[in-house]
Amino acid sequence: MKKRIFHSIMIVAFTVLLASFLIATTFLYHYFNQSQMIQLQEELNLMSEMINETGINALKNYDSDHYRYTVIDIDGTVIYDTHANTIEMGNHGNREEIVEAFNYGKGSSTRTSATLMEKTIYEATLLRNGKVLRISVSQMTISALLLNMTPAIAIILFVTVIIALFLSHRMAKKIIEPLSQIDFDHLPENDTYEEISPMLTKIYKQHSLIASQMETLRRKSDEWNQIISAMNEGLILLDDHGVILSMNQAAQKIFDVKEDVIGKDFLLVDRSIEMSQAIEDSLSGKNSEFHIDRNGCEYQLNLNHIESNGKLLGVVILAFDITDKAFAERNRQEFTANVTHELKTPLQSILGSAELLENGLVRAEDTNRFIHNIYQEASRLVALINDIIRLSQLDEKTEPVMEIVDLLEITMEVTDVLKTAATKKNVTLTVEGESCLIRGVRRYLYEILYNLCDNAIRYNVEYGRVMICIQQENNHSIVSVSDTGIGIASEDQARIFERFYRVDKSHSKETGGTGLGLSIVKHAVQFHNGKMELESEIGKGTTITIIF
Repeated sequence: MKKRIFHSIMIVAFTVLLASFLIATTFLYHYFNQSQMIQLQEELNLMSEMINETGINALKNYDSDHYRYTVIDIDGTVIYDTHANTIEMGNHGNREEIVEAFNYGKGSSTRTSATLMEKTIYEATLLRNGKVLRISVSQMTISALLLNMTPAIAIILFVTVIIALFLSHRMAKKIIEPLSQIDFDHLPENDTYEEISPMLTKIYKQHSLIASQMETLRRKSDEWNQIISAMNEGLILLDDHGVILSMNQAAQKIFDVKEDVIGKDFLLVDRSIEMSQAIEDSLSGKNSEFHIDRNGCEYQLNLNHIESNGKLLGVVILAFDITDKAFAERNRQEFTANVTHELKTPLQSILGSAELLENGLVRAEDTNRFIHNIYQEASRLVALINDIIRLSQLDEKTEPVMEIVDLLEITMEVTDVLKTAATKKNVTLTVEGESCLIRGVRRYLYEILYNLCDNAIRYNVEYGRVMICIQQENNHSIVSVSDTGIGIASEDQARIFERFYRVDKSHSKETGGTGLGLSIVKHAVQFHNGKMELESEIGKGTTITIIF
């Protein structure tokens, strides 16, 4: 606005200056031209009187560089000229001022040069002797006058520009200053031009309304952001072109993107054909649902279209983490299948042996062997059922009796029980460390140490070693069980704590394991809010560390 005011003032100043200059120049030119005409006529009258009294000799004694006198005879012949040779001058009988003088006694004319830079004024009068006396004077045209005045005009324009720039800048600043000092937070209190007071009042009302609406919008936006940020489910809003309008933190984590994806096409985030088809279906008014895997987790995506007054506004995508549900379902199916298989195997062996004994098909010397087989399979079946019961109790997360337990004491009990099994396999059991007291369930802690030590013996090599270390460090009780056994392959290490999972099924069958020992360990450690760490290498052994 300041520039526009400044430019307007400058244009007005130059327009006024130019108009004033042209008007003044034209007026002055005509004024001096008229004065010169009158002076020329007076000069002619004076000279004609002198010639009428004394004759043409009056001109011969006349000396003037300003005026030119010429005497023309009745036939148009130039008799005398004060500035030129009469012989070289042609007949002047047809000149306008000469014709008028012969006819009317007086005559005048003006002739402009071919270059339009100069004009000559002629005045003529009839003498008593019948001849005509003409006087002439050269005069610059207005264009020549302006051209000669160019330096002066340039100086005037330069000075005018400087003054106009200064005044325009000052005036524009002065005009703008009250406007720039308007306090929009307190519009009614402003003291400014009364012409804009109605506008300021209207702006103030609109400003108050907008401020109120913005506050409401901000509050709702904060509520919305807090709600979607606190959601565990991923939430994504797309417009009717598939461009991301909003994406909460859960969704950003699922699709491994940052907040800067807002405003971009969602297909830049997920280019899968299934996602593209689902978005296309939702934009056409259909709802879609499918599952995806991201970062080792499984998610269910629900896509629904958003409408308002029958117009499609966009798509909302909800991502639900169903990893635990899917994992639990798979575990349930696997557990059911495994339990069925694990229970069926010893039962079939027991039934087979019993049937042979019942039908008398076993020789007397083999009877003890078949009875021993029935006993072993029944013991295995009981151990399996007991392990299943323990896992069920741990899954139910019931609150058994908690007490102060010494981990070193339990470890010594476990090693005493397993001493016979270790001796049979020529495995050396050693216990190191100090007394560590923790609050827990004695039975669960015993199961943890028993299963870890039992596995370390079962899957050890002959003449191997099992080292149990109990120590206190930084207010943590740490139990580590190390063996020199067969080790666990890296691809199996993530699954060994699953129920019935066996790295080497044939070897596990030989050792008599149920496949539930490490699963019981994992659940019992979780019950005590502990943490497990596994280090193992094929052929070099395994170390399992538990931190309480």
